[in-house]
Parts: sequence; C-alpha cells; structure tokens
Amino acid sequence: MSLPDSRPVVESTIRHLTSRTSQPAGFPLLVGFDGFVDEIVHVVDKRFGPQEWERTETISRFAERVTSAAGLSTNIELVPIQIKLGGNGPIMANALVSQGFPLTYIGSVGLPEPHPVFRELADRCRMISIADPGHTDALEFNDGKLMLGKLEPIRRVNWENLIAKVPLDELARIIGQAKLIALVNWSILPYATEIWQHIVTDVLPRVEFAEPPFFFFDLADPEKRTVEELRNVLRVIQSYRPYGRVIAGFNRREADQVACALGVARRGDPSLPAAETARRIGEVLDIWAVVVHPTDEAAGYFQAAGPQVFHVAGPYTPTPRLTTGAGDNFNAGLCSGLLLGLPPEEALLLGTATSGFYVRQRRSPSLEELLSFLQVWAEHGVDELDRRESF
Repeated sequence: MSLPDSRPVVESTIRHLTSRTSQPAGFPLLVGFDGFVDEIVHVVDKRFGPQEWERTETISRFAERVTSAAGLSTNIELVPIQIKLGGNGPIMANALVSQGFPLTYIGSVGLPEPHPVFRELADRCRMISIADPGHTDALEFNDGKLMLGKLEPIRRVNWENLIAKVPLDELARIIGQAKLIALVNWSILPYATEIWQHIVTDVLPRVEFAEPPFFFFDLADPEKRTVEELRNVLRVIQSYRPYGRVIAGFNRREADQVACALGVARRGDPSLPAAETARRIGEVLDIWAVVVHPTDEAAGYFQAAGPQVFHVAGPYTPTPRLTTGAGDNFNAGLCSGLLLGLPPEEALLLGTATSGFYVRQRRSPSLEELLSFLQVWAEHGVDELDRRESF
C-alpha cells in the first residue's frame, strides 16, 4: 500500500500551529510510572585498529552472527555511545516538557534523589520517585533496536509504594488537574495492570473534571505477556471510557500482537496495513482513538470523527542517529497536537514530525524547532531534513 502525500497536511499543520490561541503552559499533564537508565550501544562488526571499527548496521546481520555461534562460541564487542534517561514515561515526559507543557512525573527514577540522568527533567517538571530505575542496554541498528533490560528495581513500582509516596487525595488532586494522563510501559512494569485498575476504581470516582481529559495508554511490546494478561489490560483500558477520551497507541509490532489477541488478525499472517489495523482494533475496543505508528507512517481510528480512519506518511530516514525513544517522541507529539486542538490527521502528523526530529537530532524538539522542521519539510522535502544540522 502506497503512502499518502503528506505535504498538504504538513502545510495545514503549520498554519494551525502558527495561528493557535492556546499555549502548552495551560495544559498540566501527568505521566508515569516507569524509569530506566538507557545505555545506547553499537555492536562492532569489524575492528581495524584501536580507534577504527565498523558498526553492525542491521538486526539481521547481528542475528546471523549470533546464530553462527550455536554449538560453538563467539565474542561480541559492544561500544557505549551515550547514557541517557530512559523508559517510555521519562522519554515521553521529556519530549512534552521540551514543548512547554507543565508536567508531573511519577516513576522509578531513583531514591532518595533522582538518578543524575533524570536531573535535567527533574529541573523542568515536578518529579516524584517511588523506586530506583532499571537499566537498559539499547543495541541500536539502522533497522531497529534490541532492548536488553535489567528490571529488578522496578518491581517496587506497585500500588502500595505509589500510595505511600503520593497519598490517595494528592493523587486525585494531580489527576483532577491534568488535561492528559499518560500511563505507559505496561509490558515491563509487573504491577502495571494493578496500578491502572486502582486508578480507575479508587481515584477517578473522587475526581470532578472541568472537562474530560485525555487518557493515553502505551503497552510497549506485550510479546512476553500472556494473551490473557493482554486481554485483561485492554479491558482495564476500556474501563476508563466514562472519565475521558481514551487513546491507545501501538507501534507496528505491538499492533499486530493486539490485533491477534482481539481476534481481528491471525498470528503468522502478513501484517495488515496500519490504517486497517487501527480500524479493526478501534472497532473492538470502542475507545476514543486507536493509533498505529510504524517507522514511516501513522494511522489512527478516531471515534470523535465519525468514526473515521486517518493516515499520514512520516519524515522517514534510513539513517537515524538515535532510535531508542522514537516511539515515545511520536506519542508526545500526537498528544501535544490533540491538546493544542489540532484535528486528528494533523496530530498524527505532529507525532511523526516529533519522532523524525528526534531520530535525526538525538533530542526532543521545542515547539519552535518543530515548527521550523515542518517548514523545511514543506518547502524542501524529506531529504533536506537529513542534511540540516539544526532547525
């Protein structure tokens, strides 16, 4: 299936962002509850000298190397490139505060003080830690990444520790003021389902919202969870519908797993187009929106629009400088667009642009930088985005 021409949507997004009357400062947000120290790593393919080496560029090439060692042994050299804040929540939160949104972050970011990698984020938002962070070795390739996680500390991310740090009345106050509540990284947090269930049963009935907030959910690669666990958390997500506008976001792999769990696709079959996958999942879940975002496009099934499916092409690059966190930046851009009142198609586009900026510049953009990125895209095309050193 060919990708749509995004130029008209880019141009309309620029017009709406330029003429907007609402500002991010007027939208307090809550994001939680994970936290990781990410070590970005490249895998050496060939070494030619103390400072000269060739990177393994693809996962398939790395897989060949590993497979060839079966029954034998091998040595694989890893080169650390960067140590940064990690976890779906902190990366998404960092992208949102970069765009100017006031934010409360609750998660596993370090005790008694946040780990140094979270210091800059802690300086720009209210941060409440309930556990030490996990650690991830993120093996990056041009066609994807392998996340090797050490998860023991985040077993303390549970309802009891959350309420011990943030009493029920305080949590209700934070949620009641938030225009967006983003609950992410379900597959990694062993007690995420329990926490999400307690929020909907113990907290939300205490809150009177001035207007329905957005509830954003990201499951984060549920492959290691059972199908029944996945179906159960999807039912929990549905239970948020009486309290606001519920959005579920999936990358390509996650969407395929959810579609199979819901019985709208069959395991082992080729992936359906992103737009069709979003539609099938959205019709079953019956929530405000379901979004599917592969690396080069984004599609969303929006109940508020009829319902209707929207589909945009993103500013794909075959040579990303950083991919760990690209999906979280997409989520931030999508939510930013919706909060600022953009129509669904433009919010999807803003998600792809935020991610596109991030994978090229290795950081999250401000709204001004994002607008400049969009203007270069509209005037000169995607190739020029790869040539620019800054925006």
